[in-house]
Amino acid sequence: MKTSTDLQRVELNVRSETYDYRTPMKFGGRVVTDVTVVSVDCNAESASRAASGLGSMTMGVAWAWPDPSVGDTEKLDIVVELVGRIAKAFSGSELTGHPLDICHQMIPVRESLAKQLASERGLSSPIPDLAVLLAASPVEAALFDAHGKAADQSSYALLSQPYLEHDLAHYLGESAYRDVWLGDLISDKPVPSMPLYHLVGALDPLGDGDLDQPVGDGLPETLRDWIVRDGLTHLKIKLNGDDLDWDVQRVIRTHQVASSVREKPASGQADWAFSLDFNEKCADEEYVLSVLERITREQPDALRCIQYIEQPTHRDLERLPAITMHRVRERLPVVIDESLVNLRSLRTAIKQGYSGIALKACKGHAEALLLGAVARHEKLFLCVQDLTCVGASLLHSASLAAHIPGVAAIESNGRQYSPAANQRWMADFGEFFEVRGGQVPTRMLSGPGLGYGNDPALTQ
Repeated sequence: MKTSTDLQRVELNVRSETYDYRTPMKFGGRVVTDVTVVSVDCNAESASRAASGLGSMTMGVAWAWPDPSVGDTEKLDIVVELVGRIAKAFSGSELTGHPLDICHQMIPVRESLAKQLASERGLSSPIPDLAVLLAASPVEAALFDAHGKAADQSSYALLSQPYLEHDLAHYLGESAYRDVWLGDLISDKPVPSMPLYHLVGALDPLGDGDLDQPVGDGLPETLRDWIVRDGLTHLKIKLNGDDLDWDVQRVIRTHQVASSVREKPASGQADWAFSLDFNEKCADEEYVLSVLERITREQPDALRCIQYIEQPTHRDLERLPAITMHRVRERLPVVIDESLVNLRSLRTAIKQGYSGIALKACKGHAEALLLGAVARHEKLFLCVQDLTCVGASLLHSASLAAHIPGVAAIESNGRQYSPAANQRWMADFGEFFEVRGGQVPTRMLSGPGLGYGNDPALTQ
């Protein structure tokens, strides 16, 4: 089945830029001080018109490829090279149709390219699945963006018949999804606004007493300052996962600082939402339970603020003995992040006691849509997170969150750590990067394609 919106030709070009962080970010025992952004420009044609699409993503190799045997510089070089090879393969494939079908058919190609590149570089281990997904993500985003712009419609409005030939069973390989369409589970319009999840990094000062070296750039210097300026209500707290006292006190002190700015309402319900992110560092389920028990005893009001827990233990769910989360799930929702690379990993996680998943645009637009649909259909806990995204990559991440019903809030870490990378987008999307009232105006992402338009760098 062919439609007038099908892509008939695509040409992809890759460019990159690097920005220093204004302050270091620590997570999972690693410290990051800069970010490389890879953007992909897509010139595409449908039967009716031609259009240009844009995909962009921060190359978070410290997160996607933590293997210490390969240096960070080499990892980054390899992943950026892989983006270029994937883009070239898409351009030369001569595949036509809906971007979801093109991306689905290109999965074995990108895997083959990754294996070939690993061999050429003499790597002792394969490039991790997460790093391969990261490399493909700006390519996929550019394709979906161009598809929507060529049709002069939102990309999210093109996910059902007659625009899409196949139901979800075709992509997922599960008969339970026969006659279920992606557009049945993904909204064609963004919600008007969403709360912002602000990152509390492990090195970030909470109050003035923690501030040893002020940056002095006019932006907030402490968590308290950020809360006051931006009207924050949601905080994502990075924890060590191997230092019980530190982790417990970090949550309690964060709660104290937040409460000193704004008291809880008279109803007694917490007006703060926390997520606890251990970045795989917990040895076992007992550690997570110990953190929760200590917080319960020492500051029960802080416990009531915790909305969910992210990826407490190692990303490899196949390791034996398996570390389950059944008892943690009885207390609070617990989601996989680094573990989530495909439908199989989702199924394994649910069997091991996880409540749901954290989606990221950096794992690929097609993958995020499909796994988001599964989570919605099966009523799993669902959140969307960013990878310290900046510029178009943040707008893309926000558009995903705003079109997947059930996602409660948006992450936007780039505005804290790399505001310089957002500058050229400020004229059109200043409210996204200078948040006020704790809300992100996702209604602004209702335009054609993925909703954010063209890169101002190409028109200046």
